[in-house]
Amino acid sequence: MRVEKAQGWGSTLDSVVVYAQGALCRRLARGSVPPDGRVRVTGLPRTLDPGSLRARVLGVPAVRVVEARVEVDAEPLTASDVPDTLRREVERLHDEYAAARGRRDRQLRLIEEVTALRPVPPPRKRDDPHRRTPVDAWLELADFVEQRLTALHARLAELEEALLLVEHELTVATDRLDRASTDVPAAHVETTVSAVLTLVGDTGDAQDDTELELEYGVPGAVWVPAYRLSHRHGDDSGHLVLRASVAQRTGEDWTGVRVALSTADLRRRTDLPRLRSMRIGRRQPTPAPSGWREPPPGLADLFTGYDAPGPRPVPAAERMAAVGGPARTAPPPLPPSYGGPPPMSAGPGSAPAAPMAPGAPVPAPPVGGAMPDLAQPARSRSGGGTRASRAAFAAKAPSAAPAPAGAPPPPPAPAAGPPRPSGAELDYAALVLSGPDEQAGRRGRLFPDSSHDPVAAEYRRRAESVASLPLPGHAVPPRRSAGSFDHRFDAAARADIPSDGTWHTVTVGEIPVGLRTEYLCVPSVEPTVYATLVLSNATDQALLAGPVEVTVDDDFLLTASLPTLAPGGVRRVGLGPAEGIRVTRRTNLRESTAGLRNNVTVLDHSVHVELANQLARPVTVEVRELVPVSAEADVRIEERADWTAPDHSAGSETHAPGTRLWRVALPAGGTAALDGGYEIRIPAGKALVGGNRRS
Repeated sequence: MRVEKAQGWGSTLDSVVVYAQGALCRRLARGSVPPDGRVRVTGLPRTLDPGSLRARVLGVPAVRVVEARVEVDAEPLTASDVPDTLRREVERLHDEYAAARGRRDRQLRLIEEVTALRPVPPPRKRDDPHRRTPVDAWLELADFVEQRLTALHARLAELEEALLLVEHELTVATDRLDRASTDVPAAHVETTVSAVLTLVGDTGDAQDDTELELEYGVPGAVWVPAYRLSHRHGDDSGHLVLRASVAQRTGEDWTGVRVALSTADLRRRTDLPRLRSMRIGRRQPTPAPSGWREPPPGLADLFTGYDAPGPRPVPAAERMAAVGGPARTAPPPLPPSYGGPPPMSAGPGSAPAAPMAPGAPVPAPPVGGAMPDLAQPARSRSGGGTRASRAAFAAKAPSAAPAPAGAPPPPPAPAAGPPRPSGAELDYAALVLSGPDEQAGRRGRLFPDSSHDPVAAEYRRRAESVASLPLPGHAVPPRRSAGSFDHRFDAAARADIPSDGTWHTVTVGEIPVGLRTEYLCVPSVEPTVYATLVLSNATDQALLAGPVEVTVDDDFLLTASLPTLAPGGVRRVGLGPAEGIRVTRRTNLRESTAGLRNNVTVLDHSVHVELANQLARPVTVEVRELVPVSAEADVRIEERADWTAPDHSAGSETHAPGTRLWRVALPAGGTAALDGGYEIRIPAGKALVGGNRRS
């Protein structure tokens, strides 16, 4: 039978949505619809998830897609079609490196041979007198060895330098090959993944020009956010550019695609649960799922004739392994009425085996693969036996063989109630009819195909290796910084991201933020003033945590870590110490008593802070102090200063209990002095005996 192949359409990748792990690709294909409505869209990657394929027709409401299947084809490539320039370069450098190493090794062996030259005196007979060796011969040999070794070592240095150069070129070429795009086929065989679609409807108006949209998910894509912040002194706003570091190894290059970034989990299920209605009254049967029906009655009787001749023959090797001895005689094959050759006689005087009656129980083989012992009396397995004896033997055979240790348990009984098929059982195109050799509960029924494609699994395993890439500095995975909310960011322009498994920077767009410069110091901890940028997010999208490159007055300052900034939130970004602002702090403690009987200890703390602005512009400095907090009602703390408590409203910065703030505006070259303090009144019953109670 001749099977016609569907008409092939080329496709182009239009847009990609990169999730926390994985991506959702959208392809567009255009062509004329054939009369049979079958279209093959090529260009899909090898790593796509077949269950995520979706297709629809654009612009023609009368035409719709009723079937979408994934097919994989392999075709040999010609020498001109294989883009293996890097691979050929690596092979050439491998050969050159081997040749250079061989020349170096031969030079070393030659040096060893020359170094081993020694003067050997001629053998002396027993009666010959001792002879003196000429000194000139020794010196001439030493001069020859020295001259020869000098020339050989000079040549060895040249060979080792050439070997190092070739090794460096080979290392660079190998690294370039490893980082090359995975879109290039790895051999002279190209694996083509296609989507076979079936279109139905009024295709008469859509035959000339029809556009299809394909959507599928692929693993092997990750991204992390990054920022670039530009600010000028004195301005209350700045330019925050959102950028993303994207790495993908999906098997296809993203060239000129629209890129969107999402913090959601691509593998998370988004379908709504099915809520069963609850009714009060007479119980009604639950309707079966749409598109599914129970197997027809009498399915078990379909294989009665197939089971009548007896169990299938087992190879001799399996029988020997089962019984631990020599192979026994195989049972007779199928009779001619079931497609087998005529049976052979079991022995002299034995009658040919008669087929069993339809519906009679079939003797089951013992567990472990061994067949029933055929060395029984001829009447038990020949036509001379009665039908009752054969039925009795079949009834006893299964119980006679005990189950060995470690045998799998029998399949569980089906649950009572209406059928609950899974999504795989409703995928009719992927169902396979089980044959008569399957288990009793599977024969003649449709089940999902359990075949596993190891090649596709290897492609997906390599693609998912990008999840283990080391993150850039200060980078935070978006799934961690987004929390319980999901956000999406669409890039303003198209981008190119090759499938090489390395980080590539993509500019997403500019985000308007409120910005002001503030200076912060905690003189009780450290006499240093730090410069900070206070960012306020007035947009409806969150700013995820990540590295931010800060540029002040067109000069690069530093790379800091930006925390997650929710819509309407305010956060600080530290810029380091401000050398132009000085701060000093002095404290004084006086202890006294109060009360009628002097039973109250009074600890009077006074704080004096001085600020000096040596910059050429006015600044605002926030000075933080810490006042003790008492958990006892009898211990009172009285403050005497013009500082204020921080604002603890939603979205503001978190402060420790007892924090007090001074906000001072210093002109250029100006100074300021701040005085404050507090008294701690401790009753006699609450005072500590011994120890340092003043701090």
